[in-house]
Amino acid sequence: MTAPQLNIPSVFRTPAPAVPMDELRQRLANIRREMSEANLDIIVLTDKKNVDYFTDYQELSWDHKARPIFAVVSMQNIAIFGSLGEARTVEMRPRVFSAVYYNGYLDEAVASVSDWIKAATDGKHVRIAVDYGQDMFGRGSLGLLEALSALDSSGTVTSATGAIWKVRLIKSRSEAELNRVAYEIVNTAWDHIIQQAYIGMPEYELYYLMQAQIYLNGAESADPIAMLFSRGDFDYTRTAKQRKLQEGHYVWTDFRATYGGYPADRNRIARAGEPADWERNTYAAVRSLTLDLINSIRPGMRCSDVYKRFENMWSEADLGTVYSAVSRIGHGGGLDVTEPPSLSRADTTLIQPGMVLHIEPKLERDGAVFQFEEVVFVTESGVEFICAQSPENLPVIR
Repeated sequence: MTAPQLNIPSVFRTPAPAVPMDELRQRLANIRREMSEANLDIIVLTDKKNVDYFTDYQELSWDHKARPIFAVVSMQNIAIFGSLGEARTVEMRPRVFSAVYYNGYLDEAVASVSDWIKAATDGKHVRIAVDYGQDMFGRGSLGLLEALSALDSSGTVTSATGAIWKVRLIKSRSEAELNRVAYEIVNTAWDHIIQQAYIGMPEYELYYLMQAQIYLNGAESADPIAMLFSRGDFDYTRTAKQRKLQEGHYVWTDFRATYGGYPADRNRIARAGEPADWERNTYAAVRSLTLDLINSIRPGMRCSDVYKRFENMWSEADLGTVYSAVSRIGHGGGLDVTEPPSLSRADTTLIQPGMVLHIEPKLERDGAVFQFEEVVFVTESGVEFICAQSPENLPVIR
């Protein structure tokens, strides 16, 4: 079959705005509150998303492993540590942090961090934490841990992830808006490109078209995504290959494009060729259950409460065995693709206004896949969708 003529529109969005200084100061006030609660004097940030969150320092050299960027938060100050090449970028506009520039590579970066902490604490041994732990692991080295341990009053640094997640868990309206734009970017890309898909096209071709459209829609980055054609042999982690789209295939994808640093993590599905009645009915049933579950969420519930409600609803719907390769039906979202909490049986985290939640129960049945990853912002009274809901009817590629 000959490929049709493609129509690829573009939307030239302006870059995401800088985080307001007042919001950055509030984030620092919040982490210092958590540091006080945890009896911490210093937090060292090595994970790019944490550095971004507390400093709003956007740069292009993060992948230079030889010249890492670190940040250190004390109860009075925050400093960012970068090589001499970062100076001009740092000094382009007012910053919430002070900057320390080192001349060299990783060893010199570690020495700069260590010297700054010594000066900030008058050489006293203090309690130090670093952002290594659940859902968070940053850049570092044995040398960094050894240097920090030598300054710590217990001789061993602890994890800062508990304190950091308590702050990052609650999003501002401006964060939710950046996330909303990211979803608009990928949703419109999917809707446009899937209309141009055709029986016989290679998997990789749809993947490249989708990624190109995402960039043309204004994404600042678009990490590799899954783009699969399958009839029951789903391998959700493989990359797009040469498989040709055939009648009966389900197309499944999961996006990662960002705007303002916030990724659009949601999946979309479509079917090649006309679906049977049971497929249309199952699509409608899983979609309806997902939306009903989401609309029942209220602040004050626990994640485990939501999961229990899901189990009851799923059992009553008699849809079959829910996808079980993961132990949750949703998660938090923000600067990272997946963040705490987990919508699972074991997670008793209290749902609070300001959380962003992804709800995505999945059903694999008779070669088909039904999944609707919807994303909501928790408000004082319930939830607010920040991405367009999945279409009411199953998208069909002809």
